[in-house]
Amino acid sequence: MNRLKGKRVLITGATAGIGKALAFLLAADGCDLVLNGRREKRLQELISELQKKYPSQDFELFLGDVGDKPGVQAFFDNRDASKSVDILVNNAGFALGVDPVYEGDLDDWDAMIQTNINGVLYLSRYVSQEMKQRNTGHILNVCSIAGHEAYPGGAVYTATKHAVKAITQATKKDLHGTNIRVSMVSPGLVETEFSEVRFKGDKAKASSVYKNIKALTAIDIAEIIQFILQRPDHVNILDAWVFPTAQSSAQMVHRDEPPSS
Repeated sequence: MNRLKGKRVLITGATAGIGKALAFLLAADGCDLVLNGRREKRLQELISELQKKYPSQDFELFLGDVGDKPGVQAFFDNRDASKSVDILVNNAGFALGVDPVYEGDLDDWDAMIQTNINGVLYLSRYVSQEMKQRNTGHILNVCSIAGHEAYPGGAVYTATKHAVKAITQATKKDLHGTNIRVSMVSPGLVETEFSEVRFKGDKAKASSVYKNIKALTAIDIAEIIQFILQRPDHVNILDAWVFPTAQSSAQMVHRDEPPSS
């Protein structure tokens, strides 16, 4: 049974990785999509591709950084009130650097906090208000194993994801007694652009993160999000931890030895 057809879904960070994979899955389910991202060319190309494939559905562009409070406010103030959001997927987020706390880059810290925490809060603030008025909706936050376990070199990134866990749990309690569902997905190693961003474009360092391991893919997580969103209205999956089989915690990763030559 397709419970998503005709739903309007807002996906942040939709230009790559999990967000982009999810956009294609939900479009195939018959959803209208509001797609957010900071890279205008990629976002336009994605929407153009989806429009060609699903011409009867509505695809709305939401260009900008979710951590930009005036930009987010302007988007909600100026959009068509009839196009209310049924499902919010707070997917935008990133890590920058692996420096210990005593050597951390303050600008990197501010950037992570602004997007990973404030972005989730800003979007949840506006969308949950609409949902509460209608007494229906679903908010899903993409968290991380870093939201459950801190590790060296990740003081600020893991703090932001611990915050996402707290925001998710508190939002569910704030909306207690309504028909609004609140969920979270907490992946381990997913091979996307994530590590390339963390290492600021150093492809060699980024690829080493996934060396000799079959990591999760963007579609793996997108399919799990799709599953959570498809549950009957009385079912609320609050959190789903998802690891590749070779991973057991943030730092416990079994890497197969490369074949000998």
